[in-house]
Amino acid sequence: MPTRFTDTVVVDDLDSATSMTIAPDGRIFVCEQEGRLRVIQDGKLLSAPFLTVTTNSSGERGLLGVVLDPDFPRQPYVYVYYTATSPQLHNRLSRFTANGNLAVPGSERILLELEPLGASNHNGGALQFGPGGKLYVAVGENTRSDRAQRLDTLLGKMLRLEKDGSIPTDNPFYTRTTGSNRAIWALGLRNPFGFAVQPGTGRIFINDVGAGDWEEINEGVAGANYGWPETEGPSTDPRYRAPLFAYEHGSGTSRGCAITGGVFYNPAQAQFPAEYTGRYFFSDYCNGWIRTYDPKNGAVAVFATGLEAPVDLDVGPDGSLYYLDRADDSVRRIRYTAANEAPTLATHPVSLTTRPGQSITFTVGATGTPPLRYQWQRNGADMAGQTSASVTLAAVTLTDSGARFRVRVSNDYGSVLSNEATLTVRSNTSPVATIQLPVEGTLYSADNVIAYAGLGTDAEDGVLPASTFTWRVDFHHDTHLHPFIPSTRGAKSGTFTVPDRGETAANVWYRIHLRVEDSGGAAHELFRDVRPRKVKLRMSTAPTGLQLALDGQPQPTPLEVETVAGVVRALGASSPQVKEGKTYVFDRWNHGGAANQEVKPTADAQYTAVFREVTAPAQGLRAEYFDEPNFTGLKLERVDSTVDFRWETGSPDPTLDGNNFSARWTGSVVPQYSETYTFYTQSNDGARLWVDGKLLIDDWTIHTTTENRGTITLQAGRAYALRVEYFEQTGLAIMRLHWSSPSQSKQIIPQEQLRPTPP
Repeated sequence: MPTRFTDTVVVDDLDSATSMTIAPDGRIFVCEQEGRLRVIQDGKLLSAPFLTVTTNSSGERGLLGVVLDPDFPRQPYVYVYYTATSPQLHNRLSRFTANGNLAVPGSERILLELEPLGASNHNGGALQFGPGGKLYVAVGENTRSDRAQRLDTLLGKMLRLEKDGSIPTDNPFYTRTTGSNRAIWALGLRNPFGFAVQPGTGRIFINDVGAGDWEEINEGVAGANYGWPETEGPSTDPRYRAPLFAYEHGSGTSRGCAITGGVFYNPAQAQFPAEYTGRYFFSDYCNGWIRTYDPKNGAVAVFATGLEAPVDLDVGPDGSLYYLDRADDSVRRIRYTAANEAPTLATHPVSLTTRPGQSITFTVGATGTPPLRYQWQRNGADMAGQTSASVTLAAVTLTDSGARFRVRVSNDYGSVLSNEATLTVRSNTSPVATIQLPVEGTLYSADNVIAYAGLGTDAEDGVLPASTFTWRVDFHHDTHLHPFIPSTRGAKSGTFTVPDRGETAANVWYRIHLRVEDSGGAAHELFRDVRPRKVKLRMSTAPTGLQLALDGQPQPTPLEVETVAGVVRALGASSPQVKEGKTYVFDRWNHGGAANQEVKPTADAQYTAVFREVTAPAQGLRAEYFDEPNFTGLKLERVDSTVDFRWETGSPDPTLDGNNFSARWTGSVVPQYSETYTFYTQSNDGARLWVDGKLLIDDWTIHTTTENRGTITLQAGRAYALRVEYFEQTGLAIMRLHWSSPSQSKQIIPQEQLRPTPP
């Protein structure tokens, strides 16, 4: 870390921690994946959980997110996001009422039930309160990437709710959706594992965990579409909002594989130097670093390296930066040491038990103005040469048993003596663990049931009982891993079923860990890897060279990828497509089925999409003209390129009188950008406008030339139903249709954005 910053342990005895939040009084609420919400108070982990929910913790499911009411503890509400088990597996948002360090029994109020889960990963789960006291919820796409772009599902979205779970009527898609989907605030996300709201400004940064190439920090904006799965990382595609910052996958302190925690440094009382105020701190789970992003100029800098597996960041009321490290199940604190500060001890050495011949190390955590000086003592006497933050005995003997160790830490402004730690040495050989199942070289396909079994023996204890066994299964993907079965004690054997949904890459495997421990505390650990069977999935088109989608991501063809046998893959054939000036529409797959479908190849497979050439549809809108103001007496049908008519005292056609007529234009409008549009009618006399079935403008009166407007959020490239109605009674006849958006100035809706057919 930078000079004069220190990193110390707060607690290190958590179990599969996933996220945390800090109360105004300094208490830290930490989620444990298996369903316990723990409280850290005054540097100690309280034994009784604040609450325990019934959850499924396989893979990346479980208790995943927590946030406190903005007015906590006066409003004593604690919000959590977890995987509920009934009536089927799904993620749930609930609110509990706090009574001190315990939730009031029976106080759970369910605010939102999400849809049933398929895969175990990409759940999201981060919670924060934002501007106006609204509750924001980050939801992953559960590996079903196509759903990130759809408004009929909550997957792959940022949601926005009231504190009581109701949905604000000013949400950007409120009028285009129904039910719980009205909570959608932004879309196009893959797995937004963490996000943060800046105190004071309300600015929102969203960390979106990427697929094969990029990790993103996105600016949270109402109605924004971040592009997944159509795009990932830096992008110039005008349909989507590009990330503020993205970094590539790889090793080192400028790359990574999973952006997790994020927090703005804007505490009420800053402890860090002034240049850090306002910066965004973010962490990478795989490469174990924390970096900063300066919102003022986009500058990025490394802040801390050498962490194990950081999953969450937060800033405490003391101005310290706290991080949650999943690998060593700890909460740690980073603080800045001011000048002329005497040493203080954050962690004391702890007593150890071992056997002869083993190496042991005692460690202390201290803060204070550098340089800090250390002097270790054994049984009250200084140890020669032991002047660092830790002391190691390379090979202990039975005569070392009972020795007491402590350390004096000093600097130019004072000193402090640690507590004593006692070394216990017992003559005890280590046990021997053996994994009997699965056998070495076992391969798996999706849906296979994998059995594991082991044996433990010990020279002193003999055959070890089931109570001494601890199993854990991790799912490895490339250079990182996902927890699959958490550490589970008390059985010599078990089984798990390989899911058929989830990670679609082929460079994956399961690692089964076994640990046995004898009565003297000695342990032996080992693991066995189970690798996948792999098959080839090939995709092509007829005619050749058109585009298809695999798992929602556009792909050029022909395409060949390796996949795990039996894993569900999603095929997609977008239609229409244009190649070399010709328009093609999807006709069929050679193997049958719909344009968008799922397959489970168990052997090498070829999938070919057949397209047929068609005449490109005309552009403009279908127009109907009537010789009465009430749409009776149809006189004329045609396609109008735009709605931009200033007939004045004339008429649309010689067959119509210049007074007392009506007109209706129908078809589709296809926006270029994903954002909020304002539509304008300029009419003399009455005008009405519907977009996507919603009445935006209704001025069905006799009036002089008048402009009306209405707004709606649209998605780039999608066709929306458009209907315009007009009547003229006497006098001037004018009907014009404009639009504008943040990316384009006010203009007549051009012919190339209009279609005479409905969506």
